[in-house]
Amino acid sequence: MPLTSRLVRLTPREYVHVLDNNRSITRVEVGPQSFTLMDHEEIVLGPANLVTVPQGSYCVVLNPVVIGDDGQPQHDEHGQIKLKHGVREVRLARDPFPLYAGEDLVGSVKPLEVITPNEALHLKALHDFEQQVDDITILRQAGNEWMFEGPGTFIPRAEIERVAIVKSTVLMPNQALRLRAKREFVDRWGISRKTGQDWLVREEQLAATSAKSSKKPKGRTKGGAYIPAVEEEVCGIVKAYVLTDKRALHLRALQSFKDVYGATRKAGQEWLVTVNSADSHIPDVCEELVGQVEVTTLTNRQYCIVQDPIDSNKIPQMGTQQIRTNTSFFLHPGEMLVGGVKSVYVLTEQEALLLSANEAFRAEDGTSRQAGERWMLCGPCDYIPPIEVNVVEKREAIPLDKNEGIYVRDTKTGRVRSVIGETYMLKPSEVLWEKTLPAVAEQLLGRNKADRTRLVTYPVPHNSAVQIYNYQSRVSRVVFGPELAMLEPEEQFTILSLSGGKPKKPHQIKAVRLALGPDFSTDIVTVETLDHARLELQLSYNWQFEVDVHSQEESAKLFAVPDFVGDICKLIGSKVRSAVAATTFDHFHRESARIIRSSVFGLDESGKVLPKLSIASNNCTIFNIDIQAIEPVDQSTRDSLQKSVYMAIEITTKSQEAAARHEGQRNDQMSRGRLERQRIVDEVSAERDRSALLQLQAESAAVESSGQAAAEARARAEASKIEAQAALKQAELKAEAARIEFEAEQQQLQLRREAEIKHTSELNALEIAKAEELAEIEAAKFKELVSALTPETIKAMSTAGPETQAQLLQGLGLKGFVVTDGNSPINLFNTANGMINLPGMQGTPPQ
Repeated sequence: MPLTSRLVRLTPREYVHVLDNNRSITRVEVGPQSFTLMDHEEIVLGPANLVTVPQGSYCVVLNPVVIGDDGQPQHDEHGQIKLKHGVREVRLARDPFPLYAGEDLVGSVKPLEVITPNEALHLKALHDFEQQVDDITILRQAGNEWMFEGPGTFIPRAEIERVAIVKSTVLMPNQALRLRAKREFVDRWGISRKTGQDWLVREEQLAATSAKSSKKPKGRTKGGAYIPAVEEEVCGIVKAYVLTDKRALHLRALQSFKDVYGATRKAGQEWLVTVNSADSHIPDVCEELVGQVEVTTLTNRQYCIVQDPIDSNKIPQMGTQQIRTNTSFFLHPGEMLVGGVKSVYVLTEQEALLLSANEAFRAEDGTSRQAGERWMLCGPCDYIPPIEVNVVEKREAIPLDKNEGIYVRDTKTGRVRSVIGETYMLKPSEVLWEKTLPAVAEQLLGRNKADRTRLVTYPVPHNSAVQIYNYQSRVSRVVFGPELAMLEPEEQFTILSLSGGKPKKPHQIKAVRLALGPDFSTDIVTVETLDHARLELQLSYNWQFEVDVHSQEESAKLFAVPDFVGDICKLIGSKVRSAVAATTFDHFHRESARIIRSSVFGLDESGKVLPKLSIASNNCTIFNIDIQAIEPVDQSTRDSLQKSVYMAIEITTKSQEAAARHEGQRNDQMSRGRLERQRIVDEVSAERDRSALLQLQAESAAVESSGQAAAEARARAEASKIEAQAALKQAELKAEAARIEFEAEQQQLQLRREAEIKHTSELNALEIAKAEELAEIEAAKFKELVSALTPETIKAMSTAGPETQAQLLQGLGLKGFVVTDGNSPINLFNTANGMINLPGMQGTPPQ
């Protein structure tokens, strides 16, 4: 290496490591200095800047040098710097320093960590050491953990490991912090905690502890802020339940403990916390919140039954009940409302309560009641049943009209009876009985949704009858309309099943009432004549029942025949078939009505048809029969009958056409005769009128010839007169038009002149006003100008020109100098201005 390259210059705050190759020792050279390296020396590090640790900062040095008592680094016997190998040293603010050979800077220079209030650093000891805290020497063993709480600045040490920063948990009023022990320790309140144990730290507990002791326990309290110790684990914040007059807490003990109110609780015990104990409650770790209990409020018109009520010692009285009214209370654990809150029974005059005794007791009025006994309590009154009494039901008096009723059953005797037309209150041993009817009767009476305890009634219409059968007495009775039929409990209506349709089919019509008629029925009967012609007859017959309504025996015959319609149709059909079978088709076709009527009603001794047919079994009478249609069953018979009908129609039609044609010809001949006669009469009248016309024409010609000349003369004179009058009128009109035109021109000329004069006068007035205003403006302007310039200024201006000219002439030594042709006037002042132009003065330019 050349000599010039061996010179080392170090500036302030620089250092180098110089290796002595002969001794293998490295020394440190710190600037400012200049030195020359020997041949056996070389620089192994640097130049490098000194390590600067400002205030509020620190750095960590690995393998630091050994410092002696004199504060200087120590060397071994070979002159090499001694190091603490494997050791870390924290260096705080100091003068800039170099790193010796073997020292390493871990990381960079870092600022000291400032711990704010309500924060702490979780620290851990890496090995045993002693620490001075508040004039107290604390021995820290390897593995120990503690908190460094703010506010403060943490000074790091090589023996301390920073684990984490811990934020405080702020507790608001009515809140608590649930903690769990990580290991066994004694907390800040001197209570021994076991591993896994949970407990609560309340906000008021923190405030009280902070006020009593100024000595720092483990962790620290800041009003409502809590920093847990390293042995504590925060499980969460527990909020308080606000207790009011209307709300309480139902709690259960998870284990035996003493609660915050000083009461000892057994595991599984349940109790209430009300507003009488505290305004709010935070469930402890040994407490389980079962639920919130709402207050039960009862007015003087309400009551309730409490099952298993508690006594004064808060012990449930199992198997007992208690009635409460007009109060407010909370249901304690084990208590239960039977049936909820009930209203006091208020009974009117028409109401009553059916009561039953649960056990033998003596009532307030001294009446002894046995278990199971029933009785009625009638109004008006209000009633709260005692524990021994059960309210079976509330009954009301049933008002019944004279046509209304109910069925009542006596539970003691089993007898069922009907009550009609009165307001009735059921007795203690009576109940309403439901009467059931057959499904057909229910449908016919429309009782599918009716109250079955009500009396079954049916309004029997006029001219009708209803049969009612009593199954108990086996006696029937018939009710004739108009009447209201009422059924007793043992009675039923007789349902009629009648035939219907055409032809009649059985069991088509269901009915309760029987119409007495007169009425009619229609049926279709198929018959066969003697010559085997099959016919279909549609017959309609009138019937009615003839019965004595005052005789029950005669009335019972009405319902002796279940299907009287089908029996009548069968009877009439058999009679008609037997009668038609004995006659031919042609004979039956001509005398069908007589044959059918005689077969049904029969003949008297004289051969006349009887008026009616009476059926003695049910007093039914048939008094008329009508043949509505006859239709052949066979096609050939139907065609023959149709052909004969067509021929009869054709013959009738032709005869009517011939009669009409003959009548038309006769009417035509009569019309022609009348027309010819009228023509002759019209010709005679026309000839008479023609002769009168010729006579009048002759007279008119004579008159015309005599008056033509006179008429022409009068016409010419009249024409001349009219022409003269017209010319005179025309002249008058022209004169009048000229006069009107002249007057109009004169009036127009006068108006134009007046308008011109008015316009001129207005213009003159405007000019005068304008001139006056301009004069006023000029006068005001001049006045303002004079006022602005002041009289002294005007005077100075007026004298400035001649004085200046005089001074100029005096400066030139001339009295005056004028060049003129003698024809024009001369302004001596302007001439002087043009002759001389003084520097720095403004004048009028030469003319």
